[in-house]
Amino acid sequence: MMPWLLIAAVVVIADQLTKLWMVKLLDGVPVIKLTAFLNLVLAYNKGAAFSFLASASGWQRYFFTGVSLIAIVFILYFMRKNAGQKLFCWAFALILGGAIGNLIDRLLYGQVTDFIDFYIGTWHWPAFNIADSAITIGAVLFILDELRRVNRSK
Repeated sequence: MMPWLLIAAVVVIADQLTKLWMVKLLDGVPVIKLTAFLNLVLAYNKGAAFSFLASASGWQRYFFTGVSLIAIVFILYFMRKNAGQKLFCWAFALILGGAIGNLIDRLLYGQVTDFIDFYIGTWHWPAFNIADSAITIGAVLFILDELRRVNRSK
């Protein structure tokens, strides 16, 4: 179980350090253009993915904190139970690290710091961070692991 927790810890550390760096770098700077499809911007999200419930009256902070804590316990349980399944544990380690990274923001600041702005033409994906990226990659790995498991059982 320890290797998986170390992977999660690396995600948390990378997430928190990049958020601190971007807050300093982007202080007073509206946007830093990196490529024809990628900017750095400073955005704060009081909601969940895609700013879901971001405009609610404040209760969402506690709701998403609770959801994160429940998810963390669930992930730890299943990682311990399936510690020998590498792809499964990689997926959950990434999701765990991302969940903890965003949970830290909610607990300390009441909102999640986002800074990666991916776009095509005038269409912009909602700003995101390292934790969100780890969660997304983890979810894709989890789906691949499940598809692999289903195909083996046929």
